[in-house]
Amino acid sequence: MKALEGVRILDMTHVQSGPTCTQLLAWFGADVIKVERPGVGDATRGQLQDIPDVDSLYFTMLNHNKRSVTLNTKADKGKEIFTKLIEECDVMVENFAPGALDRMGFSWERIQEINPRMIYASVKGFGPGPYADCKVYENVAQCAGGSASTTGMLGEVPMVTGAQIGDSGTGLNLAFGIVTALFHRTHSGKGQRVECAMQDGVLNLCRVKLRDQQRLAHGPLDEYSQAGSGVPFGDAVPRAGNDSGGGQPGRILKCKGWETDPDSYTYFITQAAVWKNVCDVIGKPEWKEDPDYATPKARLQRLDEVFDAIEVWTMTKGKFEVMEICNPLNIPVGPILSMKEIAEDMSLRETGTIVEVDHPERGKYLTVGNPVKLSDSPSEVVRSPLLGEHTDEILKEVVGFSDEEIKIAKDEGAV
Repeated sequence: MKALEGVRILDMTHVQSGPTCTQLLAWFGADVIKVERPGVGDATRGQLQDIPDVDSLYFTMLNHNKRSVTLNTKADKGKEIFTKLIEECDVMVENFAPGALDRMGFSWERIQEINPRMIYASVKGFGPGPYADCKVYENVAQCAGGSASTTGMLGEVPMVTGAQIGDSGTGLNLAFGIVTALFHRTHSGKGQRVECAMQDGVLNLCRVKLRDQQRLAHGPLDEYSQAGSGVPFGDAVPRAGNDSGGGQPGRILKCKGWETDPDSYTYFITQAAVWKNVCDVIGKPEWKEDPDYATPKARLQRLDEVFDAIEVWTMTKGKFEVMEICNPLNIPVGPILSMKEIAEDMSLRETGTIVEVDHPERGKYLTVGNPVKLSDSPSEVVRSPLLGEHTDEILKEVVGFSDEEIKIAKDEGAV
């Protein structure tokens, strides 16, 4: 039995943050009913299309394991159907602009009247405050949440990350909040609101930088390379390039072939416990006892010199060769893997981290699988639905309409 089997989700989400959340719940067996506008659907169906007139990868990779129903909630019959869906579902998830559902006549108070057990989950850009009504996209969230100001090279422009920490990251938070609220309902009998702001989600992932902001008030951040380089700190946490930002200094270093391969790099960490092994590997055995290098505190003032010496060695080895040499010695390293290399890694397919899916219109494609593995609850990836593919099925099974009532709803433009 799947972990969330028997839970029914009313999915009013679009684009990325909300669909990330509902897809995760669907992977665990929840019945996710995706509500879309007739003839239009989720905007991402048509965005970044690589095949004309076929649902984009942007849509398909965020909407697996769901059923699609088309519904015009502005029509009277559409409102009737929507009300019935609220009655029959356990959770409603939405990421509309602030106040959108209220204007439709379905405020939180109205939803509670229809179904007191309903859990109403929302993704917003910002929480309550001066920016509550502002529209937010991925990179805006990264900037407002502290990520961009602390990412990039010292002295250069702020940098956003390729990881979707604002959209997908907040979707993961929302899924956790929904499951928590479902558990609470088992003994309270009542639904509740679950809200996740994208700014909050990004900041949550930047907690070590908030840590460093407070440490900065008491002196330089010695584990940042600029400390050993004599570059003064300002009053805010600086951009630290590829420094690890933790107690174990690390940096991205060139490997053999870097001149022609943009991903021929490795991440190398000079963990204190294996420092002597590092010295032996890079041909600097004298550093094991040299007081200028023998202790972590001494090395913090010489990080550029240390990593320059390590890079001289890594540039003679391929990135996977570096792993083969260092891992048996417990030296933490990791290759910079391109998306091409990841897509071709068969071990990731064996674990379900990457899945090949067959779509009736686009054919086979790769997608990410469920990142959470449960020992006794299976999780599978089923292709995304075509627009309105399950409308009749849902109107019969969930809403309780007869064939005649479905025909009337279609004639009135409600579905």
